[in-house]
Amino acid sequence: MNSPLDSRQLRAFRVLARTGSFTQTARELHLTQSGISHSMKALEGEIGCRLLDRLGKKVVLTQAGEQLLQHAEKILLEMAAARESLTQLGKWGRGRLRLGASTTACQHLIPPVLREFKESFPEHAISLEPGDTPELVAGLLQQRIDLALSLEVEREAQLEFHPLFTDELQFLVSASHPWARAGRVEREEIARQNYILYSKRSVTFRLIENYFRHEQMVLNAVIEVGSMEATKELVKLGLGVCILAPWIAKKEIEEGSLVALPLGRKKLSRRWGIIHWRGKRLNLAEETFIGLCDSACAPLRQAG
Repeated sequence: MNSPLDSRQLRAFRVLARTGSFTQTARELHLTQSGISHSMKALEGEIGCRLLDRLGKKVVLTQAGEQLLQHAEKILLEMAAARESLTQLGKWGRGRLRLGASTTACQHLIPPVLREFKESFPEHAISLEPGDTPELVAGLLQQRIDLALSLEVEREAQLEFHPLFTDELQFLVSASHPWARAGRVEREEIARQNYILYSKRSVTFRLIENYFRHEQMVLNAVIEVGSMEATKELVKLGLGVCILAPWIAKKEIEEGSLVALPLGRKKLSRRWGIIHWRGKRLNLAEETFIGLCDSACAPLRQAG
């Protein structure tokens, strides 16, 4: 395997190709003329062919030298770009933040947090990957994302959970539903309803399934929907009952198009938080993002 070319030799070669003079090259690079001469001989020895010809006092490139110059220009340009990008990364506020979040968090929690984050880190490059909790966990483990705003996960020893708030899942029905008019849910009617529930692959679906299994109930026909917004719209049309946290339907509940009712005597709670690699040393941007999430979720903690 050939050893890589010396960047200092390439830089001297490029200057010599431009000036055609060992003296001028040595002057520009603050080196001795003999130093430049030895450097070029070493470069020719490394490559294994003659790169330079002397025409009187002037130095010109051979055909091999012309080819090498094309490559040297590209190599040195890439090295300069790499150095500049690393320099910029070291400057205050420069860097990247790769986030993952559930679709619900992307819509209701992330926007105000990112708006504030950008005020402190205007030069930061931010990417946001939406997905359900299992997808976000995979993204963290594969190091595609740095932080995930999601539901708590179990049995992931490599990951650490920073809690933000706890919510409670409830029945959501249209204003015209009998439960809404009565203001309560009759236990014997629960299994007879049609349900519109979010993706069966989600942590939330599994929590709901386990909850009603413990209550010795099997929910009736379930329509699986991949969008929280579509779920709420179908419920508003009276096509079924959904089970969501009221904060996700705050607008609809306040305007009276949806009504939230408890699942039963026992609550079904979920914990939301930030997930990252266990033991990871968080940088300033990551710590700031988590702090902003803490502040943004304060009303939800108080409501809970």
